[in-house]
Amino acid sequence: MLDGRCQDRSFLRTNIPLWLFWQFFSILMTAWNIWLNNNRWKMGKRDNDLNSFSSRLHTLANNLWWSWNPQAQELFKELSPLVWERTNHNAVEVLKELSRQELVARLHDQDFFQKAANVLEDFESYMEETHTWASEHAPDLKRPVAYFSAEFGLHESLPIYSGGLGILSGDHTKSASDLGIPFIGIGLFYRHGYFQQRIDPSGWQQELYPMNHPEQLPLELVTLEEGGRLLNSVEIGHSTVYLQAWRLRIGRAVLYLLDTNLPENDQHFQGLTGHVYGGDIDTRIGQEIVLGIGGARLLASLGIEPAVYHMNEGHSAFLTLELLRRSLKEGRTPEEARQAVSTRCIFTTHTPVPAGHDRFSSELMVHSLGRFWGETGLSHDELMAHGRVNPDDQGEWFTMTVLALKMSRAANGVSALHGQVSREMWKDLYPSVEVKDVPIGHITNGIHTPGWATQKAHEFWNKRLGVDWTAKLMDAKYWHKIEHNGLATDEELWALRYTLRRELVEFVRTRMREQYLRTGGEGTISADHALSPDVLTICFARRFATYKRAPLIFRSLERIIPILTNPERPVQLVFAGKAHPRDNEGKKFIQRIIETSRHPQLAGRVVFVENYDMNVARHLVSGADVWLNNPRRPLEASGTSGEKVIIHGGLNLSIMDGWWREAFNGTNGWAIGEDHSEPGIEAQDEKDFENLFRTLAEEVVPEFYTRSERGVPTRWIQRIRNSMRTLVPVYSTDRMVGEYVRRYYL
Repeated sequence: MLDGRCQDRSFLRTNIPLWLFWQFFSILMTAWNIWLNNNRWKMGKRDNDLNSFSSRLHTLANNLWWSWNPQAQELFKELSPLVWERTNHNAVEVLKELSRQELVARLHDQDFFQKAANVLEDFESYMEETHTWASEHAPDLKRPVAYFSAEFGLHESLPIYSGGLGILSGDHTKSASDLGIPFIGIGLFYRHGYFQQRIDPSGWQQELYPMNHPEQLPLELVTLEEGGRLLNSVEIGHSTVYLQAWRLRIGRAVLYLLDTNLPENDQHFQGLTGHVYGGDIDTRIGQEIVLGIGGARLLASLGIEPAVYHMNEGHSAFLTLELLRRSLKEGRTPEEARQAVSTRCIFTTHTPVPAGHDRFSSELMVHSLGRFWGETGLSHDELMAHGRVNPDDQGEWFTMTVLALKMSRAANGVSALHGQVSREMWKDLYPSVEVKDVPIGHITNGIHTPGWATQKAHEFWNKRLGVDWTAKLMDAKYWHKIEHNGLATDEELWALRYTLRRELVEFVRTRMREQYLRTGGEGTISADHALSPDVLTICFARRFATYKRAPLIFRSLERIIPILTNPERPVQLVFAGKAHPRDNEGKKFIQRIIETSRHPQLAGRVVFVENYDMNVARHLVSGADVWLNNPRRPLEASGTSGEKVIIHGGLNLSIMDGWWREAFNGTNGWAIGEDHSEPGIEAQDEKDFENLFRTLAEEVVPEFYTRSERGVPTRWIQRIRNSMRTLVPVYSTDRMVGEYVRRYYL
């Protein structure tokens, strides 16, 4: 330590070493103070950044954009792998698990901080982008499209869907967001969702109904500017039923979910929006009043005047009656009011079976809608006329599809064949025109490709096509690159297929092990020995409606077993799907497949994965070498499950129905039979089985197992290339939504 003499600078000048030390020490202390002050500011700024990051991550978790961004999903998974899996990949629940201190501390990890920064930058750039497909191709579409659907399949953590209609609605919404279309969805918030499936020891489906809690989901209650819930109401019978709404953000799109679970309602009406397609006919008409009339009133209370009302299936068609009531109230004549409504509405039908369309008796219509309809000043017969093919037929029930067709400016089916079937089905509505001129067109369904592509698929194509490949789904020329071996070699494509098949095998084994633990017993084979990553894998997963004929391949066990158990060229089958709780025939199909999976020769080669949902679907569509689809033609309106395998290098083996009838070109998959149907059900089933068996035995299996010197099935890989080149740019919801914009929304 320097003594008092150091304060005498003259002394320091005469003591050169000590003077030099003092100068160095002064410089060092000055530098230290500057560094400390600077870093105090930086540390404060860093703390502010971390707090900001925490807030931005919560904003991201509450927007389902992350559900089609693999990097965002990986970010939430890394924060808590256990909660991520336990909650079926719920980003909101992951962040709820973490305290603010833990989240901020985790963000001090520079690598994790950079991952979060990259994801947030991508998300915020996406949300702020103004140069979109819509800004270029639909600049006049200023007001939003209001899209009504009874179900929305958006993500496995939000189980408010039952099947294909909901998945299509969810994919439609995501592509509308990607394309920059002003878009508002209207649906119902089902507190108990559809159901969770459990298979009992006899192979019979059991249903469980866990509660969906809004606070655990990316939902925000719609409130008034001055505070408090925004409430609307509908009249059902003699009762006024109140409803609140939950807002869900899906990228740039918004979905409002209507909810009657309110203390203001009688207990019966509190449970009205409890289950997807649950309850009796009174529940069904009540839900459709809430969806259609309640949804239209919600938009009005929010001050939203849509450019067009799009009814996705007939469940929401009562909205046209609400618009009619308003139009009449404005002083129009009944005919003027109907015209005013129809110019604002379009309708998409999905059901090729007459019995599948909702019908209500005159008595039920009087009971449920009498009070509402009384405000129009029109008679009950005039109400019924809107939903009858023949308005003068007093015995004809009110049909929601008829209402939607009569009150829309345009209508469409969801594939070319379905359009034909629909024109034939509803030709009596248009007696003055030929069937071919019935005004029901078609727009073939697609899928939201980025949302269904797994992380491995995203990574694979990011490296070979560039990270912007998801923005070029409608560019057919772009997808011609797939044909070139230099982009992705045969060996690389085969490696991808092996990787995805291995992931499927291990996923199935894990699920089987969980099922064994739950039921307290082992199956006919250990879960660890089920399936093989070396074996041709065929998947079948969808709703177990009987017309989809899930067990068709087992129509003749003595013939199919040798195909599946061939030691040189084996085949394995993975099934999944739910039957409607009241569909005992569909449940028998599940039971039959499970019984078949226990056959001594098929144990471990045929498996059924219980509790089908979007997560299970994602594993199956990515791991399948072949996607099997064998509905009884022409009852598959479109079907989209087979479209999801394409980006993963899977191939389709399908009846010539729905989308596949348009997509198949002879070299991009396989067709089961010809483009026509047999007159009888039994004859059709027998012929389709024969064609399925022949195609499998003579074409699919030999091609998969015919390998080059390097162990690669080159003809199979070429078929994959052809599939991707011809199908990816066509069978996406980007193309589909673009068609709706050009043909109907504008």
